[in-house]
Amino acid sequence: MSGTTPPPDPTGPPGPVGSPDPVGSPGRIGSLEDDLCAALAETVRGTGASIGGLFLIDRPVRAQPLMRLFAECGMPVEFTAPWRRLPLSAPVPLTDAIAEDRLVWIGGQAEMARRYPRVAAVLPYRVALAAVPLSGVRRCWGGLVLMWPADPLREASARERAHLTSSARRLTRLLEEAPRPPELSDEPRVVPVETPRVAARTGPAAADWAERLPEGAVGLDLEGRITFLSSTAARLLGRDAERLLGTRPWHSLSWLDDPVYEDHYRTAVVGRAPVSFTALRPPDHWLTFELHPDASGISVRVLPRPEQRPAVPARPAGRRPAVAPTGRLYQLVHLATALTEAVGVTDLVGLIADQILPAFGAQGLVLSAADAGRLKIIGHHGYPADVVERLDGLRLDTDLTPAGHVIAAGTPSFFGTPAELARSYPDAPRISGKQAWAYLPLVVSGRPVGCCVLSYDDPHTFTADERAVLTSLAGLIAQALDRARLYDSKHDLAHQLQQALLPHTLPSLTGLDVVARYLPASHGLQVGGDFYDLLRLDDTTAGAVIGDVEGHNIAAAALMGQVRTAIHAHATAGASPDKVLACTNRLLGDLNTDLLVSCLYVQLDLARHRLALASAGHVPPLLRGGPGSARVLGLEPGPLLGVDTRARYPVTRADLTPGATLALYTDGLVEVPGIDVGMTIAALARQLADAGEQDLEKQIDGLVHRVWPAGGHTDDIAVLLLRASGTPA
Repeated sequence: MSGTTPPPDPTGPPGPVGSPDPVGSPGRIGSLEDDLCAALAETVRGTGASIGGLFLIDRPVRAQPLMRLFAECGMPVEFTAPWRRLPLSAPVPLTDAIAEDRLVWIGGQAEMARRYPRVAAVLPYRVALAAVPLSGVRRCWGGLVLMWPADPLREASARERAHLTSSARRLTRLLEEAPRPPELSDEPRVVPVETPRVAARTGPAAADWAERLPEGAVGLDLEGRITFLSSTAARLLGRDAERLLGTRPWHSLSWLDDPVYEDHYRTAVVGRAPVSFTALRPPDHWLTFELHPDASGISVRVLPRPEQRPAVPARPAGRRPAVAPTGRLYQLVHLATALTEAVGVTDLVGLIADQILPAFGAQGLVLSAADAGRLKIIGHHGYPADVVERLDGLRLDTDLTPAGHVIAAGTPSFFGTPAELARSYPDAPRISGKQAWAYLPLVVSGRPVGCCVLSYDDPHTFTADERAVLTSLAGLIAQALDRARLYDSKHDLAHQLQQALLPHTLPSLTGLDVVARYLPASHGLQVGGDFYDLLRLDDTTAGAVIGDVEGHNIAAAALMGQVRTAIHAHATAGASPDKVLACTNRLLGDLNTDLLVSCLYVQLDLARHRLALASAGHVPPLLRGGPGSARVLGLEPGPLLGVDTRARYPVTRADLTPGATLALYTDGLVEVPGIDVGMTIAALARQLADAGEQDLEKQIDGLVHRVWPAGGHTDDIAVLLLRASGTPA
C-alpha cells in the first residue's frame, strides 16, 4: 500500500455533527453569517493567530444576557465545549474587555494563571491571548478572541494592536449594518483558514515520498482524525490502514486510549508547537511519536525504539478500566473551577443553568435543600411556576419524586424514560412532563444538604461516563451550595444591619432639596461602612454628613452606626463642625477599634447662605454655584477619625447662593483602577457644571454613570446632593 488516504466523498467533506453549512455553501452566499465567518478567517490570517473565536451576546427575552461562541477556527470543535455559553459576569478576558471597552492582552501561561485562574485550568498551554470587544453605536455585540503560540512571553506590538482593533471594527460594522441579528445556535460554526501550499497537485508524489522513509508517517486533521497513513506507520501501529483511516488514534488503538496521549495532541493543536512522546504497543514495542502541527492539521512521525525500557511497571494485561475522554475531563475541570467562584445561591443556580445543563444536554433544573424534613426548592430552571409550586415543600418521604429517597440513601438515581421512573414513582412523570431525569444527592462530609435534579425534554441514555462525571459533579455542587447558603445568611444579616443603621428617609427642610444614593460594592458581602445623613438643626440650619469606615463586613457596618449616632448627638447639641469631628474622634479612641473612618461634616445656614465644613481625611466636595460653573471645594483636612484622639479639624467656609448645589460623595465613586483620582474628580465637576437645571435624581444618576458606565464598582458608593432652592420661611 502506498500512502493510503480516505476515498473522496462526492457529497463533500462532512462537517461536525450539528454544525451549519460550511462558509460559502449554496443557499448561504452573501448572508450575514457567512460574512462574519469570512471576516474571522481573514482576521486570523492577517494577525498570524493560530486560533480564533467570535463571541456574540445573546439577549433572551426572559433571561440574563450571555455570550455564545458563534464561530471558531483553528481548533477542534469539541475543545470549545467549556466556552460555548458564558455569562457576562464570567471571570474571563473577554468579559473584562467588554466591560472596560478595551483590548485585553495576556502574554503567556504564567500571566493567564495569575489573572484568570479558571481559564488557565482549562487552557494549560503556552499561548498568548487577545480579547477585543465589538462595541458599536447601537450596543456591544460581543467580542473577538485570538491566540498565538507563546514561549515564554509574547508582547503585542503597536501594529498588531492596531490590526486587532481594525478587525473588531470591521466585524462590528457588519453587525451594525445588517438588517437582522445573526442566527445563534448551540454548536459554533467551524471556519477553515486556508493556508498556501507549495506543490498542491503532487499528492501521489508526496505519498511515494512518505513510503520511502524508514519511519512511519501519519496525517491528522484538527479534529484528530487520521487522514493519511503510510504502510510503515500501519505496520508499526499494528493494524490495517483501512481500519485506522478516518478514526482518532485513541479510539481505534486501545493502547493509546489514555487521556495523557490525547492531551499531547491537544497541546500540539492549541500551542502550535512540536510535541514528542513515547508509548508502549503491547506486548513490548516502544514507539516514539513526533507531532508537528500547523493551521491545517498535524504531521506525525512514528519511530520504533527497540531499546526503550519502561520507567514504571507496565499496565497489567486484561481489560483496562474505562477512562473519561480528555475533553470531558477538561470540561469537568472548567465546571469545577466555575463552581468554586459561585458566591450566593442565585449565582449557583445561574451557573448550573448556563453551563452545566448545556454541557450535559439537559433542559431543566431543580435545586432542593433538605429543611425540617421537607424539600425546599431554592432554585429552578426550565419549569413552569405551577410545577415548582407543587414540588416545593414536599415531605422527604414523598412518593411524588425520588428526591427525598435519593437524599436519604446518598446515591444518585438515573431514569432515561418516563417508564423507568414510573415503575418506582408512578405519579412523578406526570408532574413535570419531562422525559428523563438525573437525581443527584448533595452530601457534604456525610451530611445531606439537598438534591440536584437535571431533567431532559426527550428520553436520554445515561452512559457510564456520564453517570460517573455527574456523580463527581454532585459533590462539587454540594460544597458550592453549602458555601452559598452560608454566604447568603451572612449577607442577609449584614444587609439588615446596614439598612437599619442608614437613614430610611431624610428630613424635609424648606429651602433645601436633597437626594441620596447608596450603592454597595459589586463583590464581597455587598455591605460596608459608607454612610450619609441629613440633620435638621433648627428652622434655617441643617447638618449634612458623609463618611466611610474601612472594610466591607459586619464590623464596618456596626462601627458606621456608632459613628453616625455620635455625629448626630454632637451636631444636634449645637457643636460646630470641628467640634463634631473632634468629639467623634475621641469616641473612636475610647472604643479602641482598629478601623479608621473618613468623614466630612457640613453645616448649612440657609438664612445667611453660608457653609461651614470640616473634613477628617475625606475626598473634597463639589460646589456648583451657577449654570456652567462647578468647582472642587479646597479644604484643609484633618487626620482620619481614630488615628489621634488629640487631632484638630480646621473649618472651611463658603457661600451657598440660591440655586447652588453641593455634592458630597465617598471615595468609591472616584477611585477607578488605572485612573488618577484628581482627574476623576475634575471630570465629575464638569459633569455637575453641565447638568443645568436637571432634576436632582437625574443629576445624581449621571454622576455615578459618568465614572462607572458599566457598573462593577469595586467599593461602596454614597452620594448626597443638596440644592439651595431659596430663602427659608
